[in-house]
Amino acid sequence: MESQSYLPVPPGVGMEENFFSLDDILLSHERLPTRTECIFPRLGYLEKSTDSTDIMEVSNAFLPCIHCLVMDLYGAATVAGVEDCITADPNVVDLHKMGPYYYGLGSQMLHFDSPENPEIAHALLQTFIGRFRRTMDSSQNAYNEDTSALVEKLDCLEKALFKSGQSGLNGFQSWEKGQASQLTTSSLVLNYRKRKINDVQP
Repeated sequence: MESQSYLPVPPGVGMEENFFSLDDILLSHERLPTRTECIFPRLGYLEKSTDSTDIMEVSNAFLPCIHCLVMDLYGAATVAGVEDCITADPNVVDLHKMGPYYYGLGSQMLHFDSPENPEIAHALLQTFIGRFRRTMDSSQNAYNEDTSALVEKLDCLEKALFKSGQSGLNGFQSWEKGQASQLTTSSLVLNYRKRKINDVQP
């Protein structure tokens, strides 16, 4: 059996988070447009566009998602708005360029008490529905090919779906060629047969 130095931990699903997952850690540091409601002393380093040591009251800033969640919890900041909602054909949009965690970040934004939450949820759902079939079709029709051009515009969730489709395709091709593992008798059945033979013998 092969040993790995790091066993990947899957990211949380939906609005759940898994703090042992590298994907969730990276997702929590994606920046969101935020409007602050009070002064945050000595947190100016979070906002890259200013040299101030503090985040000033009633200012617009791009802050990491994890900080926005805490600030929103205490009513100290609100997410200013949703950028890059897809209204055009979702199949032609480069989601990786918008952010490698497009769906994850969108689902995290549903934590905020915002009137835009239904629009965010609808945009995420329609984008996923619009891209799912093409993602799975391309994963099923790319056997022994370079797939880098196919996955370069995909979000991390879509890349995982693509990888799953490729794994299924490769398994099916191996089975079709007779290269799949042979069926063997279960150890439970073998032990049952031995027990039955021992019962019959005097």
